[in-house]
Amino acid sequence: MIRYLLRRLALLPLTLLVLSLATFVLLRLIPGDPAQVMLGEHATAAQVAQFRASHGLDAPLPIQYVRYLADLARGDWGRAIVTDRPVLAEIGQRLPATVELAAAAMLIACALGIPAGVLAARRRHSGADRLASAVSLVGVAVPLFWIGLLLSYLFGYALGWLPPSGRLAVGSDLGRITGLHLADAILIGNSAAFADALRHLALPAFVLSTAPLAVITRMTRATLLEMLAQDHVRTARAKGLPERVVLLGHGLRNAAPAVATAIGLQWGGLLSGAILVETIFAWPGMGQLVAERVLGRDYPAVQGIVLVTAGMIMAVNLVTDLICATLDPRIRYA
Repeated sequence: MIRYLLRRLALLPLTLLVLSLATFVLLRLIPGDPAQVMLGEHATAAQVAQFRASHGLDAPLPIQYVRYLADLARGDWGRAIVTDRPVLAEIGQRLPATVELAAAAMLIACALGIPAGVLAARRRHSGADRLASAVSLVGVAVPLFWIGLLLSYLFGYALGWLPPSGRLAVGSDLGRITGLHLADAILIGNSAAFADALRHLALPAFVLSTAPLAVITRMTRATLLEMLAQDHVRTARAKGLPERVVLLGHGLRNAAPAVATAIGLQWGGLLSGAILVETIFAWPGMGQLVAERVLGRDYPAVQGIVLVTAGMIMAVNLVTDLICATLDPRIRYA
């Protein structure tokens, strides 16, 4: 297991290096000059030249990239062009909101998707199976922004059951301990703030969970059906074992590595889908930040956000692979 972990860790720096180069180049290919965007169309040539020089944008691209890597090696992620604040400070302010949203969405997806997949496999071709398949198809096929706008209008404005935007009620302030509002409310013992934060989180988290919920349901169903058709499961049934033991002990246990892999792969989709969800629900997280900074051609901020997001995805995938290697020892030697 240690050798397997070391092999995976050895690939992380190279992956981040390639990603940083790709991000650096692609950002410069987007039409628009940060200096012109920040100063406006009436800025003089001298003002534009001074702005570019002050932010290091006047050097050739290879030199800019080498300087960027050198700064990263020293722990300096640069300063955001839009706000002139350190990039790490901006990311640290917004990251907890996205982590809270993504974690809640994944919790919803697993809590609903795995039981739905097990039920669909257990009652194959029944009404429950057809309903689970139909809901999964809708979750995959319907655009996320359409679901978000529809549910925001229905539950936020038409019915008024849930807040349509924000993380807390207007005027509320929990302070900042972890940046995770639910955790902070528990730490300070404020049950009213916890309930308020949970109400604000429920709608965007459910919207963000729709795609991974569909994938987890379909993967659980398909993998469990495959496991239940194996010879050892038929033997267990022939021995008279209870169906619950056969289903959970022999079927779902052997399907767990594939389901865990599907869950791990959905984190990338969650973090990319957060851009739409956070924009729709005015959720002050990383997704909303990157949307703002791409429009503002804020190269340092976008590069920092991409690297942090990629690091989070790779960390989750590494943990997922370790879990799968624990559940199925054959993976360690693949």
